[in-house]
Amino acid sequence: MRSSNPVFSRQGFTRDNGQAGFNAGPQPQAGNPYATNPYAQPQAPGQPPAAPPAAPHAGRMTIDDVVARTGATVGLVVVAAAAAWIMDLSLGLAIGAALIAMVLALVQSFKRSASPALILTYAVFEGLFLGAISNFVDSRIASGAAMQAVLGTMAVFTAVLVMYKTRIIRVTQRFYRFVVAAALGFVLLMGVNMLFAVFGGGDGLGFRSGGLGILFGVIGIVLGACFLALDFKQVEDGIAYGAPKEESWLAAFGLTLTLVWIYLEFLRLIALLQGD
Repeated sequence: MRSSNPVFSRQGFTRDNGQAGFNAGPQPQAGNPYATNPYAQPQAPGQPPAAPPAAPHAGRMTIDDVVARTGATVGLVVVAAAAAWIMDLSLGLAIGAALIAMVLALVQSFKRSASPALILTYAVFEGLFLGAISNFVDSRIASGAAMQAVLGTMAVFTAVLVMYKTRIIRVTQRFYRFVVAAALGFVLLMGVNMLFAVFGGGDGLGFRSGGLGILFGVIGIVLGACFLALDFKQVEDGIAYGAPKEESWLAAFGLTLTLVWIYLEFLRLIALLQGD
């Protein structure tokens, strides 16, 4: 399963002990850009699904599996964040936790199979970072920012889920390509801005401060919402094609990464709006 999120991605649902397809559902046609990933095939508007949902089967991923694993992963992030907040974890240690979380996320992103221990360890370190940075922003820049960011993240998740289920949002091939291209451009610009800030001092190119900072904060949240739709599509396709149960950990991992992205964008945006 590809973890559709603004930062990380990995190979698709294509494995069955090293073989493609899991023997579930028809194989994609040659020339299809999604031929190597039968569980992430955006459909053109008006076209029927590529294959009907697979019949329930022991050992296959279900929506209950995805909900349970996502709940465990996100829950661990919340618990670790609360601990960091209560302990008043320093920003230095928080940055260290963020770097560890990034490394763990990259390792999982390039692994050929899900590692629950790796994913849960990532959740702990990510939570420590989120708790410390949220405490800093809430206490020194914008009081109440953390709770507002949580509520904003929940609102975006609910809105995207409802729009996806009602097919207001349709994950087509064009939608997929646009979101990935936009996210790559966004990450590249933020990376360049960070380099200018580190080596040149100040706010870099100004993409994260003032009016531009607010604009890019909104863009970041919109991109996160789009990646949530891609995550929902891949979960739906994985269940339809009978992905193995352990793939639900990858679904949880991808959703957690996307929710963390949206939360941080909200936190940064609120800090900019209320920090003056």
